[in-house]
Amino acid sequence: MMLSVIIPCFNEERTIAALVDKVFNETTKKEVIVINDGSTDNTSQYLEKIKLKYKRNNLTVFNKIKNEGKGSAVRKGFELAKGDVLVIQDADLEYDPNDYKKLLKPIKDNKAKVVYGTRLKTLKFNLFGKDKTPFPLHYLANQALSSLTNVLYGSKLTDMETCYKMMSRDVYKSLNLISNGFEVEPEITAKILKSGYKILEIPISTIPRSYHEGKKIKTQDAFKALITLFKYKFKN
Repeated sequence: MMLSVIIPCFNEERTIAALVDKVFNETTKKEVIVINDGSTDNTSQYLEKIKLKYKRNNLTVFNKIKNEGKGSAVRKGFELAKGDVLVIQDADLEYDPNDYKKLLKPIKDNKAKVVYGTRLKTLKFNLFGKDKTPFPLHYLANQALSSLTNVLYGSKLTDMETCYKMMSRDVYKSLNLISNGFEVEPEITAKILKSGYKILEIPISTIPRSYHEGKKIKTQDAFKALITLFKYKFKN
């Protein structure tokens, strides 16, 4: 069983090399597909060095001419993927590739076709103290969007917006994604659930990064996600 790891990236010169190293150091049999979404910093130069370093490994780097958004990069990755199972991996260092194995196990054991890594079962909401929740508004927005997803689609998700969405080949090749921006996250979830697939959630841990460190999702993306959830509920 081969895993396709799709890495959309835009202006990630500070993290892309370390992230690709972490992905290849994880021992699952895999292909790695990096979609450079029109980066304007030194990401492209770093990717050229990464290609030389891993030239004997199963690595594909696709450079888009202009920046079109995460959804556009994810769609290209889905198009190029050849694996039996696919997972999306953000190019920052928030998510740990060592979680692949525990996400993959239910699919290998034929217990699920789709597995999400949930952050919110382990990340509790605190406004004060050393365990203060980073980005509390994002936390609440994600909870609200996850709850809306559950109401609209009859699911029981805790973290609809998670990056770690893992699915078997027959699922990811059937989605026919169209989103260009961050609304690709609810589009993926809505289409999976509307097709009748159950989503199994497994807890993961993350290290959230700040806007100063390059975080890109914005407040308006929550409104786009809300619209997307309603759109696919009522669209054939």
